[in-house]
Amino acid sequence: MTDPAHIPETIATYMRLRGLEPTSRGSRRKRRRVVDDENAPFTPGRDPRGLGDVVAALTRASGWDSQLAREDLVLQWERVAGAETAQHASPVALGDGVLTVQCDSTAWARQLTLMRATIVTEIARRFPEAGVSSIRFIGPDVPSWKWGRRAVPGRGARDTYG
Repeated sequence: MTDPAHIPETIATYMRLRGLEPTSRGSRRKRRRVVDDENAPFTPGRDPRGLGDVVAALTRASGWDSQLAREDLVLQWERVAGAETAQHASPVALGDGVLTVQCDSTAWARQLTLMRATIVTEIARRFPEAGVSSIRFIGPDVPSWKWGRRAVPGRGARDTYG
């Protein structure tokens, strides 16, 4: 071969990487076999996984856990609150960690307010990803003249009726 001093560095590098340049026996390295743990047989993680595990991993990776936990909470409200309570109260909104539950009567709303700690504990135990920190119980839906959090206090519409 030609003298390495006369060959440009880029061509010399190319030839060395292609194995075209003879190397001395002392500089040869023994190639180590690269073990690909992911594809090696009989290693942990190679067993087939169930469909439920695959879907759980997908929802976790996509960030859907909290939304699905909220929907499960609404669907399983009867199991969380009890059959009789679920007949008279149902969740209507969930925002900022506050679950709003509408009751058939103000008496049911008051009774469930007294049971708030028990219900919140049960929700936190069953659905920790839902992010429910408190519950607000409201009575039956009645028309209101007050709208939003920033409504101006006062007599409202009554003062226009004369």
